[in-house]
Amino acid sequence: MTAASSPITTVTRTTFGNLADGASVDLYTLKSSEVEARIATYGARIVAIETSDRDGNIADIVLGANSTEEYLQGKDPYLGVICGRFANRIGKGQFTLDGKAIQTTLNNGPNMLHGGAEGFNRRNWQAHEVPNGVEFTLVSPHGDQGFPGTLTATVRYTLNGNRLRLEYTATTDQLTVVNLTNHAYFNLSGEGNPSILDHVLTLDADHYTPIDATLIPTGEIAAVAATPFDFTQPTPVGERIGEDDEQLRRAGGYDHNWVVRGDVGTLRPAAEIFDPASGRVLAVITTEPGIQFYSGNFLDGSRTGKSGAQYIQRSGFCLETQHFPDSPNHPNFPTTELQPGDTYRSTTDFIFTTRK
Repeated sequence: MTAASSPITTVTRTTFGNLADGASVDLYTLKSSEVEARIATYGARIVAIETSDRDGNIADIVLGANSTEEYLQGKDPYLGVICGRFANRIGKGQFTLDGKAIQTTLNNGPNMLHGGAEGFNRRNWQAHEVPNGVEFTLVSPHGDQGFPGTLTATVRYTLNGNRLRLEYTATTDQLTVVNLTNHAYFNLSGEGNPSILDHVLTLDADHYTPIDATLIPTGEIAAVAATPFDFTQPTPVGERIGEDDEQLRRAGGYDHNWVVRGDVGTLRPAAEIFDPASGRVLAVITTEPGIQFYSGNFLDGSRTGKSGAQYIQRSGFCLETQHFPDSPNHPNFPTTELQPGDTYRSTTDFIFTTRK
């Protein structure tokens, strides 16, 4: 495909099972000449992404399930979902907004994770087809999980050639906070492969945000130089993951936020990860200030995936573009506040290529 050509993406809709209350879940398939992505209304989640390896062999590289009913079985580790209304963690689910104390629901030990006990990942979003993709909409009422204001969120997935774009918007009728991301787990060797430790990661980040014992940022923005968190040069994920480092011990591996270089709001490189076995490469560009690299530490084999393999520890990784965790409690972090009349906007691209 030349740069001047116009990629054609087909969009089809099928049923994908039912929720416990009988509500129907739809599955949208976006297909270009290079990539096929399947996205469900339940959680507005990425169910599958199929790409070719260096030899032209196609495989699904996203961890997931074959039906809505399978997603509902057991504990779902946020497979492919949109997290909101506040992705990642807020310490003790507490913060102050315009002088008012806010308490969210708690669902991760003493903290709030990915929006609380009934986050956006557990909602059946409304959907409609758009050119080259699908747009999902969710209205979160005032007080939902403790957050103030009625929030209307949209996530638009579009596929052009080898590029899957996620565009997020949100508006509110009261001052609130918002932080949206996608929580797809990738394994570039193919879903069901047992390890991502040989994947070679590069992060466009010279700093990261260290965490306390409950995985909440301390507020420090620390240099990655001379630490296991330095991925400024291509480095296998597993090369330093077992080092005797307090930050690695606290998270059981990597589950940290890196500070992406460049201007917030500008689409710029954030990460690239390469699988030497298949030749597949995933590049991530974003307008967000941060990216969470999660090495699948809490996958424990209790879930069986689409191909029948158990999802064991470190069989998938996430690259979650985001504002920093616990931002409402750290004035030195980029703000996550959203005022009435303003629109939250965020864009992230996943770009799929191969390398010899």
